[in-house]
Parts: sequence; C-alpha cells; structure tokens
Amino acid sequence: MRYDVVRRYAHGGGLAPREQEKRERVRLEAADRFARGEKTEAVARDLRVTARSVRRWRRAWEQGGAEALRSAGPASVERLSAAQWERLERELRRGPLAHGFDDEFQGWTLKRVKLLIGRMFHVGYTIQGVWKLLRRHGWSCQVPVRRSLERDEEAIEVWKREVWPQVKGPRPTWAPTSASRTRLARG
Repeated sequence: MRYDVVRRYAHGGGLAPREQEKRERVRLEAADRFARGEKTEAVARDLRVTARSVRRWRRAWEQGGAEALRSAGPASVERLSAAQWERLERELRRGPLAHGFDDEFQGWTLKRVKLLIGRMFHVGYTIQGVWKLLRRHGWSCQVPVRRSLERDEEAIEVWKREVWPQVKGPRPTWAPTSASRTRLARG
C-alpha cells in the first residue's frame, strides 16, 4: 500500500522534545502532589490523566523520588541535525517531482523520503525509522484518494439530487414501537 506523506499537523506526533518536556512537567507536578499526600483520583482529575498513569507514577516516585519521573530522553537519537531537518522539510514541500520521482503517483512515500534523506545527507534510515522521524516532527501519512479518470462530477450531482431520493424512499415518521419480540395478542 502506498502512503502519501503530505500533511504536517501543528500538534505534532507527540514525540517532539517540547511535548516530552510538557509530559515531564505533568509527572513532576504529580510528584509534588504525592509528597503532599493527595489521593490518586484527585491528582488524575486535576492533571487530566488516567488514574492508571498516576498509580504507575506513584510507584516510581515511591521507589526513586521525583528523579524517577524525569524523562529518560528520546527512545532513539535523531540522526539529522535541526538544520538538516529544516532543509529536508523545505525539500519535501517542493514535492517529489523536483527530486526526480516522475511516475504517475506524485506523492511522497516513506521509501521516497528514505531515498531523499540518503541522497541529501548520506544518512541511512529504515522505512520504520523514516516514519518515526516524520511523526516526531508532526508529519502524518495520508492514503491518497483514488478517482477514476472518467469520473463525471455533473452526472454524480444529478444522480444524488434526483435518483437517490427515489431509491432511498421517504424518511419514516416517528412512531412509538415496542421493544418486545412477542406479538400483540389478537382479541
């Protein structure tokens, strides 16, 4: 299956350093509240997290204090510098055609992004590594919409407006019904 990497979301993929810092601040706030003796449910409600997470944090805090709740850093070290990432992002915006991908599918695929990174920076990534890199920076994969070349938009609108209402039939009116599966007794 092909995925078209075209959209960048402002909220990111949840793995950016800012997001990690924000999550760490929440855990450290929980540690302060544990020290004051607050209950798990109150901490979860006020910090807008699950009670299960708070219980896990509390266990870690009891064993290692607030330091146990600090971020361990990214799960993997990013191999592109900030400047390289900015350059890659600019090139992704230029589109695949600008980089010699000239087949009928004009979208970015993970494989194409992997090849582009290798060409530009001589850095090797796996397909999965490219996916994680893009998500970390707020990009998502989009499945492209496939439409027939012979598609007639005008005919589709006529069908929706005139034919579909006849096929669909009138909307049923509200009437009380019985939830019972038995029949009414005949009198």
